[in-house]
Amino acid sequence: MKRATAPNELMSTEPRLYRVVSARIEELIREENIQPGERLPAERDLATKLGVSRTSLREALIALELGGVVEVRGGSGVYVSEQATPKGEGAAAGPGPFEVLAARRLIEVEVAGLAAKNATAAHIDAILVAVEQMEQHHEHSSDSESADRNFHLAIARAAGNSALTGVVEYLWNQRGTLWHKLKEHFQTEELRQQTLPDHRDILTAIASHDVAGAKAAMRNHLDRVTRTFSRG
Repeated sequence: MKRATAPNELMSTEPRLYRVVSARIEELIREENIQPGERLPAERDLATKLGVSRTSLREALIALELGGVVEVRGGSGVYVSEQATPKGEGAAAGPGPFEVLAARRLIEVEVAGLAAKNATAAHIDAILVAVEQMEQHHEHSSDSESADRNFHLAIARAAGNSALTGVVEYLWNQRGTLWHKLKEHFQTEELRQQTLPDHRDILTAIASHDVAGAKAAMRNHLDRVTRTFSRG
C-alpha cells in the first residue's frame, strides 16, 4: 500500500512561486542576450511578458538581487549585475513576502476580532506598551520592528488561543532576507508615519471591545503595507 504524503513533505518539495519566476527571468536574460549593466524591461512589461503578477515578479527580482544576478536601482529600473559571477548569497527558502502578507491578512484580521472580544485589562496594557515603543522608536528600524512584532504578538495572546499565537509568531518569523530587501527598496517615510495611527486605531478598537472595528483596522493596516510594497 502506498504511503500517504505528509503535508510537511508537500511543503518541502513544492517550488516557491518566486523561485519559478526567478528561473524564468534568468532564462529570458540568456535568450535575449541581455548583457551585464543593461536594463531589463520595465516591471509592468516584464510581468506581462512572463504572464505573472507584479507582486510575484517583484519577489523574484528581489531574490535574484540577493543572488547577485540583477541590481535593483530605485527610480531607474532593474539591471543585469555587473558582477562576473553571482554572489551566491541567495534568498532563504521560506515563502515570499507577499505570500506572508496575504497569510497575515487572512489570520491577523480574525485574531484582532477575537482580541477585541476576549482581551483583559492586562492584555490591553501589553498592546499599549508595544504601541508606545513603536511611537518612541519609529525612526530606528530594528527597535521599531521589534516593537511592531511585540504589538502583533500581544494581540494574538489577547485573542485567547495559543494555537493562533503560534501561527502569528510563525508568520513573523518568515520575515527573512527577501522581506528586508523589499522593505529596503520600497519602505517610505510616508508608510512609517501612516502606520503609527494604524496601530493606535487597532488598539482603540480592541480596548473598546469593538470586534468589527478591530478587524477593519487590522485589515486597513495590512492592506496599506501591501499597497506600498507593490506599487511601482
